[in-house]
Amino acid sequence: MIKNNSHTGPALIADIGGTNARFAVARDGEIAGNVTVLACQDHNNLAAAANTFLNSLNPADRPKYGIIAVAAPVTEGTVQLTNLNWQFSKDQLCEDLKLDGLDIVNDFTAIAWAVPRLQACDRRQVGGGTPRTDAPIVVIGPGTGLGVSALVPALDGWVVLPTEGGHVTMAGSTVMEDKVLDVLRHKFGHVSAERVLSGPGLVNIYEALVKLENQSPKPIGPQQVSANALADPASHEALALRMFFDFLGTAASNAALSLDAHGGVYVAGGVVGNLGDAFAASGFRRRFEAKGRFESYVADIPTFAITHPFAALAGLAAGPLV
Repeated sequence: MIKNNSHTGPALIADIGGTNARFAVARDGEIAGNVTVLACQDHNNLAAAANTFLNSLNPADRPKYGIIAVAAPVTEGTVQLTNLNWQFSKDQLCEDLKLDGLDIVNDFTAIAWAVPRLQACDRRQVGGGTPRTDAPIVVIGPGTGLGVSALVPALDGWVVLPTEGGHVTMAGSTVMEDKVLDVLRHKFGHVSAERVLSGPGLVNIYEALVKLENQSPKPIGPQQVSANALADPASHEALALRMFFDFLGTAASNAALSLDAHGGVYVAGGVVGNLGDAFAASGFRRRFEAKGRFESYVADIPTFAITHPFAALAGLAAGPLV
């Protein structure tokens, strides 16, 4: 188990997603200095990206310990990133980076570490009541993939539950959602939540909606889908974005019900982070509360958008909640 203060001096911290790799140095439980963001596609592997950052530091300031969060299941042996063709072993990476010690955690474990430490300016409440301090917390976030984690209160703080909840089966709540999921089942077989709740997932929804009208979708990326949606509320892209937020409400409330998350549901990830006002004005919260006989139960559960730009790095810098 990783323990706070088990290493002294500066530490390399890194948050590795499917699109970007974020690096910084931590000192005294805080991010020290600037964060460097590198495009993953510009580097052959994690060691190459990390050494690009480390080699930019003053040699006297080069850390001897590192803790890296990855968008992947963390297992013994080889770690394979879920949405990126990078793989590595901890021992070899530690050697390649010339570190004396290295820990690897899931990226949503790192975000979960940050959540109880967030300041008011680091989050935006979107519905619900006051979070209970004695109740579990859910963390969910669409980016290149879909991350899910949870925090459970314990006698001496919090226990973080790493999960692969982004790969649960996605269910529809309307006839149109069922039709979209059916299109995606023909493409993917199993339609996980990540297939619709991620940057590529937003594109998947858009393409399915266009195909349902017997048209050919234009080649487009998630950022352009979002931009077109905001520019033209009558477009396929706008319908896709609305459906995306509705699906997110379903997935978030499913997790909240599963864990009795009256401590709150925190939404992280680049997709929502780039669409703060649109997210707050969307049908997310309405769908979150659409739980039939349990509508009043989930109505009290607060939901928040995390606005801290580097929540995972902040969690890594501060360390485990023990």
